Amino acid sequence: MKIHYVQHVDFEDPAFILSWAKDLGHTVTRSMLHAGDSLQNCPEFDLLVVMGGPMNVYEYEEYPWLKQEKTFIRNSILSGKYVLGICLGAQLIADALGAPVTRNRCKEIGWFPVLQSPAVANVKPFDALPKEYTALHWHGDTFAIPEGAVLQGSSLACVNQGFIYKERVIGLQYHIEATVQSVQGLIEKCESELVEDGFIHDKERIVLDTNVYAQNAQKLLTKLLQRWLA
Repeated sequence: MKIHYVQHVDFEDPAFILSWAKDLGHTVTRSMLHAGDSLQNCPEFDLLVVMGGPMNVYEYEEYPWLKQEKTFIRNSILSGKYVLGICLGAQLIADALGAPVTRNRCKEIGWFPVLQSPAVANVKPFDALPKEYTALHWHGDTFAIPEGAVLQGSSLACVNQGFIYKERVIGLQYHIEATVQSVQGLIEKCESELVEDGFIHDKERIVLDTNVYAQNAQKLLTKLLQRWLA
């Protein structure tokens, strides 16, 4: 399989997805938008992975490549590609499909449970996952569920945690791809966001919980990808 990923900041790469792809011998290419890469000459791919970042989907003046990226995502969906968006990536997909992205009622940062929606109990690939699992969250915005998509899951702090659209497009607000290294990068670059709040854990708690939950999240992601792309 040919996988192409889009990255928005130097500290949010596909993390465990890269290890998974390498183990299976998939070809991986990338576009580093923050480093000036263009999507106009993107190589052929079967799966597009759109990563996270601290920017808002409408910050066009500071990040002018956002408009081009949304068009690229929309065209990838229309051409029948598999598309996976994580955090900002999921918000960009939702926006590209016409759903609004707004501020969540609170920031959600730390390892919190995701409750799967009954609507995906028998929907491939989420039928391979348990009804509840713990994943890393690091976001202040949220998306509406696009028309024609199905709600995937929720958390106490955020109603819309994921969706699947026409079997080939998945948006996940949470970081199921997280590794010890990727979480450390988030903490180093975004530690200023770790202010005392009900749904924001401190650095020590996040590090501890990463050691507890990350490996299981990676196993769930492997099941998800295998079932989805089989």
